[in-house]
Amino acid sequence: MLLLHLSDVDEASWAEKLRAALAPYPVVRQSEPFDPNDIRYIFVWKPKPDAFDGLDRLKAVLSLGAGVDALLKHPKLPNVPVVRFVDEDLSQRMSDYVVAHVTMHQRLYSRFRADQKARRWNQLYPPASSQTAVGIMGMGVLGQDAASRLKPLGFALRSWSRTAKAIEGVEGFVGPDQLDAFLAGTDILVNLLPLTPETTGILNYETFGKLRHGRLEGGPAIVNAARGGHQREADIVRALADGTLGAASLDVFETEPLPAESPLWDIENCYVTPHIAAISSETAGVAYYTRIIAEHEAGQPLINVVDRARGY
Repeated sequence: MLLLHLSDVDEASWAEKLRAALAPYPVVRQSEPFDPNDIRYIFVWKPKPDAFDGLDRLKAVLSLGAGVDALLKHPKLPNVPVVRFVDEDLSQRMSDYVVAHVTMHQRLYSRFRADQKARRWNQLYPPASSQTAVGIMGMGVLGQDAASRLKPLGFALRSWSRTAKAIEGVEGFVGPDQLDAFLAGTDILVNLLPLTPETTGILNYETFGKLRHGRLEGGPAIVNAARGGHQREADIVRALADGTLGAASLDVFETEPLPAESPLWDIENCYVTPHIAAISSETAGVAYYTRIIAEHEAGQPLINVVDRARGY
């Protein structure tokens, strides 16, 4: 039996589609009566403190999200495999966001929007994409997809990851010892890292100061579409004010929803979006987990299992 424990999404809709796709395999919602001993899989999003109580015969925890940092912190998370959501549709949506904001910053949108508001005609020419280095932090599924979609646009691409990734057309940097070299040649920094103890707070004033200055008018830019825990928002405010950063695109925040009193709302070269860069669609999610459950019940191994030691 599959148990749905989904918070802040339309659980009823997910249940209807999963029941149709998995039939006759039983699917039950958290609000419905069930015997905990019958549950073999639990499909979760933002699980409550008692989500896993009594589920002693679980085979796997299935996550609605691609990021599992919050799930791994659950104090009662069972010692069974955790499967994360990996899907082409989600990757495409994330890459759409990244490409839109990278090209916006490369074309100096902040500068020209300010000129328009001031009715100022100033023909400043942005650098070509080939003269602009985009550095992607995190080269998992999302990072590699973003790189593949930026590459045809001509950007000079760089990557930084925990382990070496050989990707054609991308200059790779690995581990803490090569972080400074990676940052030094980067004009637009894109964060797609998993959130782990090692990456928490990595988008800070010290990091911003190590980015390349002089290529983009106004200063380098950052795009964070990963997790709010990666950034120090007070440092972003400071860096945007003193020119350490020329612009920032933020889809995630330390506190969500972003508090009304946050200074980020009023900074003209800070672009705030409400955690909408990518979403796990019902159609894709149902197809993905239907296949995983069917294959696992037939004796095949689970795919995209989280490495708990690494945190992703």
